[in-house]
Amino acid sequence: MSRRNAYLLVAFIIFLALFLLLPSLTARVSLLLLLIGAVLLVKTLTQPSTEKLEATDAVADVANKESSQEIFALGKLFEATMNGMREGLLVVDKDMRVVASNTAAHRLFNLSRGKLDSQRLTELTRNPAIYGAFLDALKGTERSGVKVETHGPERLVFDLRVVPLTNSNGKHPEGSTQGGQGAQGALGVFIDVTRIERLEQVRQEFLSNVSHELRTPLTAMLAFIETLEAGAIDDKEASLRFLSIIRRNARRMQDLIDDTLELSAIESGNVQVRAELVELAPIVGDVIASLATKATAQGVVVSNAVARDAIVYADARRLEQMLTNLVENAIKFNREHGTVTISYESDTEAEANRSKIMVQDSGEGIPAQHLERLFERFYRADRARSREMGGTGLGLAIVKHLARAHGGEVTVTSELGKGSIFTIELPCVTKNS
Repeated sequence: MSRRNAYLLVAFIIFLALFLLLPSLTARVSLLLLLIGAVLLVKTLTQPSTEKLEATDAVADVANKESSQEIFALGKLFEATMNGMREGLLVVDKDMRVVASNTAAHRLFNLSRGKLDSQRLTELTRNPAIYGAFLDALKGTERSGVKVETHGPERLVFDLRVVPLTNSNGKHPEGSTQGGQGAQGALGVFIDVTRIERLEQVRQEFLSNVSHELRTPLTAMLAFIETLEAGAIDDKEASLRFLSIIRRNARRMQDLIDDTLELSAIESGNVQVRAELVELAPIVGDVIASLATKATAQGVVVSNAVARDAIVYADARRLEQMLTNLVENAIKFNREHGTVTISYESDTEAEANRSKIMVQDSGEGIPAQHLERLFERFYRADRARSREMGGTGLGLAIVKHLARAHGGEVTVTSELGKGSIFTIELPCVTKNS
């Protein structure tokens, strides 16, 4: 852009701002006439001589064309920037009537089409927080940090900031009796903080749950230590039993910390999943062998129903971790002399193309109201029994995030009195892929 065009553009912007901010129609017309006279005067003074006119015609045409294109591009850029913003922008005049808005503001007020312009603010919303913030701005008071909640198809939370738009001379609008600087309008910016609010709620719940889970074994350990210090240490049989309880609770705390760190690493993306074609049957066999002692103690029979030639596309170590968590849960919450069966099926159709690994138990089943939240951190369908079994409440959450890291998912179906089926779905990749 040439220096001359830059000066013209700046002058145009200044004129536009003055034109919009002048309080009366008479003043605006006067300014417009003054501008037209100035343009004519400049044109007369700078008009080239007849001898030079023909030589400069081509250059002038090119310059005018470039200037028009620049101004047109500037307007398009401004409009695209406004409508591309995630923040909702809303401008009202002194009568609380909308004079400008962007696409994000339309979504905020649930308007899929049409314009907000010329509508009164009270016609758009009955939210007292929004109306109050704009009203204060029209009185000359800037408002920021106003929390606004909308309850449409989903709950949204916005941080609203509203600033007054005053006259350039700082005088009151005509007919205004308000104190302070008179405001011709107000500009409001709606910043969507819904996700931040949800993350903060998750963080608070997580800290609360971790504190509660650590407090329970820690309280038990301190109680038995005080008992030993009070003289029970001289009773060899009692002291050994107390030490065994302390060890069990200390291990539970260690498991909780390990699972918390593991889950945090997975969620933050620090855990790398190196998927490849692996044989499933040997992995299932290793999982069953590692849990054989627990299964025997519970009187549960664990069966490997996976075909020897079954191939899955997964990280072998992470798949073993997922299966260990699911099979261990199936053993813990099974009935006496129950069964746990690990099976596999592959759907290579174009629409599905998924490998499914099922862990089925013969337990009491899970009530339907718990199924949707079962994979949340620290969520337990049976809290008392879960803590009695030594669970951390993070095993299923780890399975969910590891499955998603593979590009898959984990689901559960259950029927009371008949047991549950946990299914890990993974992308199906053939040997020739």
